[in-house]
Amino acid sequence: MTTNTPRPKITHVLFDMDGLLLNTEEFYTVVQQNIAADYGKEFTWELKSKLLGLKAIEAARLSISELGLEGQLEPEEFLEKREAALDLLFPSSELLPGAERLIRHLHRHGIPACLATSSNIRGYAKKTTNHGALFSLFTHKVTGDEVAQGKPHPEIFLAAAARFTPPVTPSKSCLVFEDAPAGIQAASAAGMSSIMVPHPSLPRELCVGADQCLTSLTHFVPEEWGLPPYDNVDAREG
Repeated sequence: MTTNTPRPKITHVLFDMDGLLLNTEEFYTVVQQNIAADYGKEFTWELKSKLLGLKAIEAARLSISELGLEGQLEPEEFLEKREAALDLLFPSSELLPGAERLIRHLHRHGIPACLATSSNIRGYAKKTTNHGALFSLFTHKVTGDEVAQGKPHPEIFLAAAARFTPPVTPSKSCLVFEDAPAGIQAASAAGMSSIMVPHPSLPRELCVGADQCLTSLTHFVPEEWGLPPYDNVDAREG
């Protein structure tokens, strides 16, 4: 939902990764559907929407509970099955529309931008196999295994803000890009501005709480947030 409140001037930008910059959520969906099917269960989008943005072990516990697999499958076993299948898919992760243009635009104009992802460092490395040069443009990254509390707790965004040079005090001048309800809740709890770019299948009633909701990063207008507008170089990068 987009509010009518005047936009703050943004000084720092924080990005989620899965489902926002990289099209990895489809991998998670297929793999988890296959695991559920092995036990005669159905992995639905209603369940998936509850998992978005959670740390792996938290997502595994919730999946088992929601699927009614307590006593049949332990969270660690669920993760073992899931990670084995995902490891084969992650290196083929593709950038989502608008991601490269926005990251390069911010870097070109000296706007500090970082990554704050629930993925662990191992998953991050596999997912960015073919995108190392682009992801090196971030000032820093914070991965899920570096924080104790997963989203919707704000810890990952607070940790990311503290690692800017110099450290930045969390405020509405920090803009978080997220695709998940838990991520938007975390950004709000951190006192930061947020833009949600949800998956098309995410129920609309869950697309709430953000300062702006977009159907794609390609629709982001930097100058609305006090950032330099796109130029011809950005257009060529698409």
